[in-house]
Amino acid sequence: MFFLGVDVGSLTTKIALLKQNREIVFTAYRRNDGGPIEAIQKSFAALGAKRYPIAAAGATGSGRRLAAVIIGADVVVNEITAHALAARAVEPRVQTVIDIGGQDSKIIYLQNGVSVGFNMNTVCAAGTGSFLDHQAGRLNIPIEEFGDYALRSRNPVAIAGRCGVFAESDLIHKQQMGYRKEDLIAGLCMALAKNYLTNVARNRKVEPVVLFQGGVAANAGIRWALESLLKVELRIPEHFKVMGALGAALLARQNFLGGEIGRSAFRGVANVAAGDCRPRGFVCTGCANSCELSEIYIQGELASRWGSRCGKWDAEGDVGDGGTGLLSTLCFKDNPSSDSGQS
Repeated sequence: MFFLGVDVGSLTTKIALLKQNREIVFTAYRRNDGGPIEAIQKSFAALGAKRYPIAAAGATGSGRRLAAVIIGADVVVNEITAHALAARAVEPRVQTVIDIGGQDSKIIYLQNGVSVGFNMNTVCAAGTGSFLDHQAGRLNIPIEEFGDYALRSRNPVAIAGRCGVFAESDLIHKQQMGYRKEDLIAGLCMALAKNYLTNVARNRKVEPVVLFQGGVAANAGIRWALESLLKVELRIPEHFKVMGALGAALLARQNFLGGEIGRSAFRGVANVAAGDCRPRGFVCTGCANSCELSEIYIQGELASRWGSRCGKWDAEGDVGDGGTGLLSTLCFKDNPSSDSGQS
């Protein structure tokens, strides 16, 4: 018996598969390249090379609603809850989770395994994976080597890091002054770490044990900068890239073993990998709201529709948050107030 978690973010799609004893037996990490549906299907094609009897599935991430419809998820959980669940499972003594992904960054505070607060980044994406990818490309350095450059620096350059636009502008200015790439990158990593601690952690004390997870945890330069500023060791979990997916799988397991999930809605690995999934959108002109509706068709049949503010489309029997179709069978855990709160 196995439990599956899918995390669809802005840049990547992640999968984690667990045994009943919580042992991780399969993971996948794939860039979306602008096509999250294709990324999900390719990830499931890789999973389909092995045969696992999946008892329940969960979805999380900014694209969790889309993922839930495509795979037939039994639970849908927000990123805060998913990452907190995974961190607690990996390290029961964890008190702080630093998570930096493709488009957002967050910090989660725990006491005795219970989430007691969290913060997320504002509209500024400085320090996230997408910003670092952009800077690596501009400097003609593979992102996999970006952090190593920072560790070779002997004289980090001071970079303005309060805003991504200012950071890039200052980096270009310093680059034109002839500074070495190693010093520029080290200075950028330090500026982005300061930005994170000011705008995300908001200068709240970071208590060990501290887990650093998300795709940016692979960047040795950001880790070095954070540890230098915090004076605390950051622990990077073995499966740091797929912690959100791990959390979704853990919740699916918990709900299944607790009897909250009867017959699973999971569509099956082969069906997800080879299914015909097509999105469509339109604007309803029935009233002044001008709601933008999104639809997903699977094998030519409408599987889900959302975006209606007045419930007009839900009332027609089509699927939505208040409808009677697929999504109404999902267990939504999108309100983290039960186990964590904005601090």
